[in-house]
Amino acid sequence: MFDSLDHRFTKFLLESNALKFGDFTLKSGRQSPYFINAGAFDDGKKIATLGGFYAEKIQTEIDNEQLPIRIDTIFGPAYKGIPLAVATSIALELNYGVTVGYTFDRKEKKDHGDGGTMVGKPLEDGMNVLLVDDVMTAGTAVREVVPKLKAQADVNIVGLVLSVDRMEKTKDSDLSAVQDVQREFGFPVLAIANVKEIFAAGRQLATAEGTPYVTDEIAGAAEEYLTQYGA
Repeated sequence: MFDSLDHRFTKFLLESNALKFGDFTLKSGRQSPYFINAGAFDDGKKIATLGGFYAEKIQTEIDNEQLPIRIDTIFGPAYKGIPLAVATSIALELNYGVTVGYTFDRKEKKDHGDGGTMVGKPLEDGMNVLLVDDVMTAGTAVREVVPKLKAQADVNIVGLVLSVDRMEKTKDSDLSAVQDVQREFGFPVLAIANVKEIFAAGRQLATAEGTPYVTDEIAGAAEEYLTQYGA
């Protein structure tokens, strides 16, 4: 159990100070007692480790036949998705011997040099593209990215891999953002860990002082939040 992917990933989030507890206003406007900060992966060791977790999840889901064996490029939406796409493609090569391209978009179209709105492996008709992103709250980024990709070429978007599934319902339905995107686009949305797995692991993990990372108070606040907003 302590060697499971979600447990090891939770330990990494906590030790990297990427999982914070307190009072945070999310993009959705909700007040959350916890927050996952992708900006905490701010050095080579951390981003390499994070890429390794993404690669492990991808390889596991290929083995489970949730993702196809052939993935032509990993697409990371600007800006947070850029290091994720690069780190994941490196980890797939180093850890599994799988050569995969990486691609990301520019926020503004470039009219000089190589031009265009995309950087990295060029998109072509028939390519299998796997999306990576950090945490999905409402699915807004995916809805912006899919038309961009389809405007470049007739690619097959084979899935989306996230670091964390917050398991929250959208404003307009009782479906979670993950379930809503899967229903709308028809590809699987997979997370290295979901928030319930993270809190269960966090209760078993201790700080250097020997106290649990997730105290009864923190767990209670999270449970109350998910009772209100959980899908």
